[in-house]
Amino acid sequence: MRKLVYYVAVTLDGFIAAEDGTFDGFVFEGDHMAGINAHYPETVPTSFRAEAGLENTPNQHFDTVLMGRNTYQAPGGLASPYAHLRQFVVTSQALDTPPDVEVINSDVVGRVRALKAEDGLDIWLCGGGKLAGELLPEIDSLLLKIHPVVFGRGIPLFDGKADITKFARTDAQLFESGVSFMTCERV
Repeated sequence: MRKLVYYVAVTLDGFIAAEDGTFDGFVFEGDHMAGINAHYPETVPTSFRAEAGLENTPNQHFDTVLMGRNTYQAPGGLASPYAHLRQFVVTSQALDTPPDVEVINSDVVGRVRALKAEDGLDIWLCGGGKLAGELLPEIDSLLLKIHPVVFGRGIPLFDGKADITKFARTDAQLFESGVSFMTCERV
């Protein structure tokens, strides 16, 4: 069975973006970029893979990406950001998407359970906080790029009512850039 993995950048105070959906405060240069991208090459948007030297690198962990509407429509966003993956956007609003991006507008948990039951690599939940809050009971792993910055307010890692859910840290790495990368598995 495939796992649902919430892989996301987060601030020290638990935000995945500023209130306006931007993430300019995150560290985009440094040793963490090459290290993390080499291990998770499929998480680099399709249009940046060549620049990162990853254009012919096969997917290693994920073959499917799940995004909330705000993540999909992030400022400066692309119509098909991860064309090398099977792409899903969760929204109740009408949304114009290219043919390779499927919209999920009802029974999100049921659809995720069906995706998890399929054969293949894991499913990457790439954002946002409301979607992560709704899907918390289905999240099997957390991959957190913790940036040494505080936003003070913004879009939280998990937004909405969520029950206490325990995860165990299974790996952690600290980079010279100050970014730490933590892997947690559901207990």
